[in-house]
Amino acid sequence: MFRFLLFLLPLVIFSACFQVGASDSVRANPTTDRELLWSDEFDGDRLDTSVWNFELGDGCPNLCGWGNNERQVYTRDNHRLEDGHLIITARKDGDRYTSTRITTKDNKEFQYGRVETRAKLATGQGIWPAFWMLGTNIDSVGWPLSGEIDILEYVGREPGEVFTTLHTAAGHGDNGSSRKSQFANIEEGFHRYAAEWTAEEITFFVDDQLVYTFDPEERSQEVWPFDQPFYILLNVAIGGNFGGPEVDDSIFPQEFVVDYVRVYAPE
Repeated sequence: MFRFLLFLLPLVIFSACFQVGASDSVRANPTTDRELLWSDEFDGDRLDTSVWNFELGDGCPNLCGWGNNERQVYTRDNHRLEDGHLIITARKDGDRYTSTRITTKDNKEFQYGRVETRAKLATGQGIWPAFWMLGTNIDSVGWPLSGEIDILEYVGREPGEVFTTLHTAAGHGDNGSSRKSQFANIEEGFHRYAAEWTAEEITFFVDDQLVYTFDPEERSQEVWPFDQPFYILLNVAIGGNFGGPEVDDSIFPQEFVVDYVRVYAPE
């Protein structure tokens, strides 16, 4: 997903959709004996603003609609911490949609390892929750040369499916390296979404089930901008080129419930 600098390009999924089955690759206990580099368990009564930044507004004047014709305005007020969870709430407030987007930019940045969340999805036509990462050099080189790692994207118009995508200068927007995976009942309860990131490849998992591996032969910055630190983002977008365009107003409010964010050292 590039809801920050997509330049109004709709995302077209190039990889074939597939059903994940029991015979596919599984990693048992992937975090056993792994060094935990950092985590936020959201156990307090307020967000830790020494770690998380708020990105506010509708993207205007520089990037109206956050580059994707999205409809939401991001605020500080569409989230809360409750019972050890971060809850981002997407609302219809009068004639506008509101939500929250937070990032660890300039505070917590990582290069390689396992980046994981456990979360319960917001659902419904027009909803677009995501857990993703951007290269820390984005301000100097811009997107897509900075790279983007989309560990989780879900769009309510396609129930039962999860998207994982990588954007690079060589393949972004229409040409992003992407996989759409089918999971029955993904909307029910909590699920784990993770990326195992090394100098050789990035591999994506849903509930420890392998869904996609990106390991290109070429290693130029245009193809592989992933040998640098990245920061983490969480948000719920509404509508837009990928999440919409139609939005069902009857679904609101919707909650994206995040149990934790954890980063483990490489194996």
